Amino acid sequence: MSISRRAYDYRVEEERRGASEEGVRAGMWTRYLVPLGRVAFAAVFVVFTPPDFTPQGIAEAAQQGVPLAPVLVPLAGLIALAGGASVILGYRARVGAWLLILFLVPVTILLHNFWAVRDPMMAQMQFGFFLANTSRIGTALLIAYFGAGPFSLDERAAAPRPKD
Repeated sequence: MSISRRAYDYRVEEERRGASEEGVRAGMWTRYLVPLGRVAFAAVFVVFTPPDFTPQGIAEAAQQGVPLAPVLVPLAGLIALAGGASVILGYRARVGAWLLILFLVPVTILLHNFWAVRDPMMAQMQFGFFLANTSRIGTALLIAYFGAGPFSLDERAAAPRPKD
């Protein structure tokens, strides 16, 4: 189905639901922001995953107190990579969002525990990382609830198939 046909179908459906003309127009262009938001949110998980598979990355995590680092760090890397790619593509994005939550919660608590840092500057830096990850958890919860949205593989799979 072409984009113009989708836009027409969207407009007809919104008008059927009683949306105003202005609301319909806003919804037509704002839907293009959703894939940009998915990429902006999830790219960090894909881009920063490679060190999780290197001896240096594993050693750094072990130095920060991660238990079983040779096993857990690459596993965390796989979870972050799968979740990030899933959200970016919009393929089973709800599952991908839960994978990112599974990754973020222990990382946030174990690695950004600002309350245990004695140096005030380092504590402030870890507090910033903690809040950033808390924000990411919130975004992942929104995706887990609402799904991938428009221009996603999930949307494409759910679209009705034309009958011959």
